[in-house]
Amino acid sequence: MACAQSALPPSQVTEIAPGVFVHSGVVADWEPASAGDVANLSFIVGDRCVAVIDSGGTPGVGRRWQAALTAITPLPVCYVINTHAHPDHVLGNSAFKTTEQARPQFVAHARMPAALAARERYYLNALQRDFGVAMTHDDLVYPTLTITAGQTVEIDLGQRVIELTAWPTAHTDHDLTAFDRQSRTLFLGDLLFVTHLPVIDGSLRGWISVLDRLAQMPVALAVPGHGAVGRDWPTMLQPQRRYLDALLTETRAAIRAHTTMQQAVKTIGREATQGWALVDHFHERNVTTAFAELEWED
Repeated sequence: MACAQSALPPSQVTEIAPGVFVHSGVVADWEPASAGDVANLSFIVGDRCVAVIDSGGTPGVGRRWQAALTAITPLPVCYVINTHAHPDHVLGNSAFKTTEQARPQFVAHARMPAALAARERYYLNALQRDFGVAMTHDDLVYPTLTITAGQTVEIDLGQRVIELTAWPTAHTDHDLTAFDRQSRTLFLGDLLFVTHLPVIDGSLRGWISVLDRLAQMPVALAVPGHGAVGRDWPTMLQPQRRYLDALLTETRAAIRAHTTMQQAVKTIGREATQGWALVDHFHERNVTTAFAELEWED
């Protein structure tokens, strides 16, 4: 097993700003066909150490990501930041669990441990069933440092300060962003999807509210959780905002018209899905989530 792991090629990376590196995941579902390599992964290099932002969708993706990092810098990893608990962002954490240097801090939203615990059995079963990867509870890496919703915490990599913000419920109930002051790069996790249809696992109304706040930030570069890095901020938020707004408006109208949820998933937001990838995978689930949220609003 050790020989097979060491033979894994490093992930491909792009330096999008001085000291800021990104691996672009494929725009696909988390499944064997994509090898679980679907999320954008990043790391930031300071004078003293490195912060990793998300780790990939399998232990193998994590090892490739770790290999890419060590090929670029000899500095130790002092922080592994998980933007949220979805499998494509966290299941590579184990690659960074033990290093020759001190173990890094694993940082996340304060609600992430509960979210990961609730999903743990599914993740382990899916890895074994679909990817042929055996993992146990002890192989999963839970946060060692958490940030409460509404708080922003600064971490220093050595002449490089990163602002970590824990958001109210939006894409999930535990979204975390990282903002590199030096390059003004914002790492959004799945608060922003590009090309890949947005996926609601939290609150539709909450996500729209958070997007309004994100749009006010002084961002030069934006790294979404899925899709291409962009500089056209905040314009690059608009396609996602249009889709979410359509879900909100049309779901409310369907509820007022006494449409059933079974009818709603076939009709709501169909025009708004034009131009997005993975609609068949996620749109009906989004409608179901939106319907359940809005059905009892005042």
